[in-house]
Amino acid sequence: MIHVQGLSKEFRVHKKQEGLLGSLRSLVRRQSVVKQAVKAATFHVGEGEIVGLVGANGAGKTTLVKMLAGIIHPSGGDARVLGHRPWERARDFQRGIALIMGQKAQLWWDLPAADCFLLLKEIYQIPEERYRQTLAFLTETLQVKGELNIQIRRLSLGERMKMELIAALLHQPRVVFLDEPTIGLDLSAQRSIREFLLGYREEHRPAMILTSHYMEDIERLCERILIIREGELVFDGPLAEVMRTHARHKVISLQLKPGASPVSLKRLLGVGLDVELLEEGPERIRIQAPRDEVPNLAGRLVSELQVHDLAVEEMDIGTVIEGLLHARGASAAPSAEAGQGAA
Repeated sequence: MIHVQGLSKEFRVHKKQEGLLGSLRSLVRRQSVVKQAVKAATFHVGEGEIVGLVGANGAGKTTLVKMLAGIIHPSGGDARVLGHRPWERARDFQRGIALIMGQKAQLWWDLPAADCFLLLKEIYQIPEERYRQTLAFLTETLQVKGELNIQIRRLSLGERMKMELIAALLHQPRVVFLDEPTIGLDLSAQRSIREFLLGYREEHRPAMILTSHYMEDIERLCERILIIREGELVFDGPLAEVMRTHARHKVISLQLKPGASPVSLKRLLGVGLDVELLEEGPERIRIQAPRDEVPNLAGRLVSELQVHDLAVEEMDIGTVIEGLLHARGASAAPSAEAGQGAA
């Protein structure tokens, strides 16, 4: 569905010194620098996959998505989406994809959603019967049937985002690009859209690429992620692999029995281990320890303390990925599965 090979994008950015003198100099001799927004990206996305694209602001996520959607031309490399080069903008390609950007609206604000959808029906030349069936399915699933005749600008942010989703999916695209689809939404709206996307994937099996700064979006929707840092893909593989490879610690949470006798945690935790005491209270203790040491340490704590309950938790996925994104020097090696996703 999506095949990317060595895709790159450079931007030439004009540089000006500050102040009036700098402005005058730039009139005579403009200086510029080349910014490498995407560096030789290679990966594949298969039918029915939702792949998360994760990176810091300015890492190149949106640039990569825009190249695959045919909005901008690459500087090098190649890509095929549904068998087409996106930037050639073939009609069959345009009918087969959808791009949903949480920060940009595609609907007409002064029109009700129902009128916007009729316009899109004519643009995509959707047969009448298929249009009615698809619209009924989408509006009922997203629970916005009662808001179809309200002007877009009078809808709440969550309702507008749902209408944007309907507009993008009316023509039943086979490839969907989701760029921050839940940005700015409340928790209820975020949850609703996540559940809808999972259901839509099961029903129609499109290939999806999702970018989001909300790690709950990534954890809930994506089994595989691409991590991009300063334009370069540094990881391509299962989300669980990120934890196994880069989360070297786990967190042990202990709930002690009321009135438990105090014990020297320093003695229990030992000397020389990479163990950090995160929380210590009369009835609750949280400890961060190396993954390999957790079984022995947990057994020692249970035998020595009056434990009511114990839980072993993975580190927060967002913290792990953030550390990977900000790594310097010894960069993270790409997964062995890099570029080998389902085709």
